[in-house]
Amino acid sequence: MSTDEILQKVLADSFADVTFSGGDPMYQPEGFTELAHAIKRQSRKNIWCYTGYTFETLLHNPRQAKLLEYIDVLVDGKFKEELRDEDLYFRGSSNQRLIDVQASLKAKKAVDYVYNPKL
Repeated sequence: MSTDEILQKVLADSFADVTFSGGDPMYQPEGFTELAHAIKRQSRKNIWCYTGYTFETLLHNPRQAKLLEYIDVLVDGKFKEELRDEDLYFRGSSNQRLIDVQASLKAKKAVDYVYNPKL
């Protein structure tokens, strides 16, 4: 499936935002950057990305850092069974963080994304 075919499927659902996960999107940063850029250019969708890498590690790899420019929320860090916590929102273990990527890029340090389930 081409990037354009994926993009058309994403844009066809005007209510759904986008989540990059599975293997690890950061293993294929160029393809995901192309897709994320197109999504942002043609819609107002939020993009979340799950990765085993930390935000700080991604900043040191230019190819991965480029993808961050289009990500809204990053769930970073490897899942660790011994830190499993079923009470956490959007993550499985307490070492994983919810990062507000755009605020973090501006601040040049990780800024927590604050989720309010009551909104």
